[in-house]
Amino acid sequence: MRKTESPNLTLTRRQFLRGVTAGAALFYVAPRSLAKGAARGSANGKVAIAGIGIGSRGGADLEEAAAEGQDIVALCDVDSKYAAKSFAKYPNAKQFKDYRVMLDKMGKEIDAVVIGTPDHTHAVIAMEAMRRGKHVYCEKPLAHNIHEVRALMAAAHKHKVVTQLGNQGHSSGHIRQVCEWVWAGAIGRVHTVHASCDAFKNVYCQIPNLEKVGQHYDVPKELDYDLWVGPVPFVPYTPLWVPWNWRGWLHFGTGTIGDWFCHVVDPSFWALNLDAPETIRAEVSDYNPVKHGLT
Repeated sequence: MRKTESPNLTLTRRQFLRGVTAGAALFYVAPRSLAKGAARGSANGKVAIAGIGIGSRGGADLEEAAAEGQDIVALCDVDSKYAAKSFAKYPNAKQFKDYRVMLDKMGKEIDAVVIGTPDHTHAVIAMEAMRRGKHVYCEKPLAHNIHEVRALMAAAHKHKVVTQLGNQGHSSGHIRQVCEWVWAGAIGRVHTVHASCDAFKNVYCQIPNLEKVGQHYDVPKELDYDLWVGPVPFVPYTPLWVPWNWRGWLHFGTGTIGDWFCHVVDPSFWALNLDAPETIRAEVSDYNPVKHGLT
């Protein structure tokens, strides 16, 4: 991997830790009145936030925003049952199933969006929000493929909005400590990094469930499945991937690499100031892309 320029080491540990509680950077986004390229600001100077995908990680992100005193003005989720607890926490926030309807109806009242939907819808939602001048906090992985990531990066610059990727591990004191060890030379010159994760077989491997994909299931009445599928080619509903195990299916998720690799290799990228990989080689066993390609 290539190295970029040397990091600026003038930031002290105390300064760093003061501002990096999990996800906290999101809540220091200026309201629209102070942000170049955004619409007029809220009257009370707070950030008016809309949550999109609020049943799990997105709901936790909203809790952090509310704890920082920001306004939760709108909530959107395609599954009213899965998101019920988050809906109940913010009774004054307007509720929606379709984020496009929400942005159409409340665009002037929203400063920023927090996106906690499955991977396959991150890019389309974030792009639409930025196009409308909304700041974006999007859970990792940023998108479903590299092309989408590059498109979102370009859009953030074009529309001059504040954006952040929700990688909570990056906001911990532990990763900073590892970086300081490396920067200080405490472990010598780093020439090779081995990184691993054991979540694959226990969480993401869906090969044993492939034979069940063709079975018929009725869509739960509380779920708008068409909206959930969103931009990918339609496949019939199955509880195998809604509401949780979508991560193990390539229609919707990015598996262990998309969910955990950003945490596992993050200390190496930061400490060694690495750029994008120059080459990648994949070695697999017991996997046939023709038979197992959905997983």
